[in-house]
Amino acid sequence: MQWLPIAPPQASAISGEVDSLALLMLVVSLLISVGIFICIVTFCVRYRRRPGNEIGQPDHHTTPIEITWTVIPLVLCMIPFVWGARIYFIQAQPPADALEVYVVARQWMWKTEQPGGQEEINALHVPTGKAVKLTMTSQDVIHSFFVPAFRIKADVLPDRYTTVWFTATQPGSYPLFCSQYCGTDHAAMTGQVTAMSPGDYASWLNTGATAFQSPAAQGRKLFQQYGCVDCHETGHGPPLAGLYGQPVLLSDGSTVIADQNYIRQKLLTPGATIPAGYQPIMPSFAGRLSEEDIVSLIAYIQSIGPSPGSSSPLPQPVLPVPSVAVPYPSPSPAASPPSASTGGTAP
Repeated sequence: MQWLPIAPPQASAISGEVDSLALLMLVVSLLISVGIFICIVTFCVRYRRRPGNEIGQPDHHTTPIEITWTVIPLVLCMIPFVWGARIYFIQAQPPADALEVYVVARQWMWKTEQPGGQEEINALHVPTGKAVKLTMTSQDVIHSFFVPAFRIKADVLPDRYTTVWFTATQPGSYPLFCSQYCGTDHAAMTGQVTAMSPGDYASWLNTGATAFQSPAAQGRKLFQQYGCVDCHETGHGPPLAGLYGQPVLLSDGSTVIADQNYIRQKLLTPGATIPAGYQPIMPSFAGRLSEEDIVSLIAYIQSIGPSPGSSSPLPQPVLPVPSVAVPYPSPSPAASPPSASTGGTAP
């Protein structure tokens, strides 16, 4: 069993700033507590009841003092608020070129999968100096991915995807914990995140235990195995090439973004949202696809661009979503479906 270190090393790009903010809050809280304690003792001694001072005097309204003790604390409170908001917004948006790693949590273990298909149990290898985005989901209950040395912690929820990202700065091995009570062996749900130099990481990818195919290539096989090509590459269903990250107009007039959670919902409960111009004929794959299968299918859809020969590919993602969204494009006779070799290319 691993123990949570009291003073973990600063091993990520954001850890120093997080520690500085935490130290500021600790020092300010300590100063306020000491000041309040001194005031309590001083007032108790100076204004205690004693002979000749039995009757208290009424307070007088002092507008300047009241404004002062309201404005100054407000300004001081805005310092950690703005600082914390800045850190939050940085962490909320992973860089576009981040290395995407999929994480599936279950009682009581972590399973990670690299873009090349390398899988690990209770372990994760990452390069230093490179942003790493973790796309995470749970197969059973709520877990929480916590690496103290990186100052990152994010809940991992069933039936949806959450993301967190970091940039490791120091090579080494760092403890991984589940910080959300998840059952009997919660304390044993630990692992190691190993940060390596880019060269060592590249060597590990080539010499470590590897999968035969990337998640996208595995997703293409599942796409064919379950007959998805019969609809989505023949015009009976919406074309998926270039779909990921785009606004989708639904039959009820609303708009959604075709992200990971939307694709997951379409696989498990397809009737919940119907694309405009198409009938609700897609079957549910709930109970037929594992979490790893869903991750692979999402990776495949994310990897395919516009169909070869298509004259009107979907536009690039624009956020926020425009007020008028374009529905799925109608299949064009001139467009040819993506080949298996094209679809199997890793993103």
